[in-house]
Amino acid sequence: MLVAKIDNSPDARPPVGLGAADMVYVEPVEGGLSRLAAVFSTQKPPVIGPVRSARETDLTLLNQFGNPTLASSGAAPELVPAIDSSSLQNASADQQPAAYFRDYSRPAPHNLFVHPDQLPAGGGWPEASQPHFGPAPAGGRPTQHEEAQYPAAVVGFDWSPSDHKWLVSMDGAAYTAADTGQLMASTVVLQSVPVHNSAISDVAGSVSPLAQTTGNGQALVLRDGQAFPAVWSRPSSEAGTTYTSPTGAAIPFAPGQVWTVLVPEQLW
Repeated sequence: MLVAKIDNSPDARPPVGLGAADMVYVEPVEGGLSRLAAVFSTQKPPVIGPVRSARETDLTLLNQFGNPTLASSGAAPELVPAIDSSSLQNASADQQPAAYFRDYSRPAPHNLFVHPDQLPAGGGWPEASQPHFGPAPAGGRPTQHEEAQYPAAVVGFDWSPSDHKWLVSMDGAAYTAADTGQLMASTVVLQSVPVHNSAISDVAGSVSPLAQTTGNGQALVLRDGQAFPAVWSRPSSEAGTTYTSPTGAAIPFAPGQVWTVLVPEQLW
């Protein structure tokens, strides 16, 4: 299993390889922007990127996947020991330089890519964190468009009846991968999470936010052109996240790529 941290700033688009991911997480980062954590298990594309650095949010979020390989451009110096001591296999550009390359047709630092077949193999996908697929439950609200707004980024999802999937957009424009075209999700989860300032800042002095993905809270599950109010629960960092209706019934996902957007509670 592989998790790749993918740059999602406007200058980093279009991404490469993202269409092959089983799951994509959207995380808040400094400056009100977003960054992606893409989970690859079923298939791994030849190239993934642009790859950027890991964040403190990743330590708890990704612990549910056991000991996957983590591809990134690196991390803040004070965060590296925590990554190295976690269950994640640190395969950053510093650790595995031969697997990474620069595409000089793009501006730095948004031009680092990785060949996943040149990285160490990660562990298998623990059953507890695998998505639960099944038929749509009753009680959904028909919807054609839903979005999550960060201070400096908007992640949108438009239902396409012909594709039977949600078309992903970023900042109002179609989000397309350079290798596979329009990115589409079978299931989308908008998950309200507490977000605090971490002790880590970037080189410009902006504080990196820390999203809390254990505990419980509100969510909205999108599938089959419907929105389902949900409660998310994750009792520990080793556990997967469950999504249930307000009455406690499990909400299964539609088979295919799953996108989960971590939405700060204050923006919910």
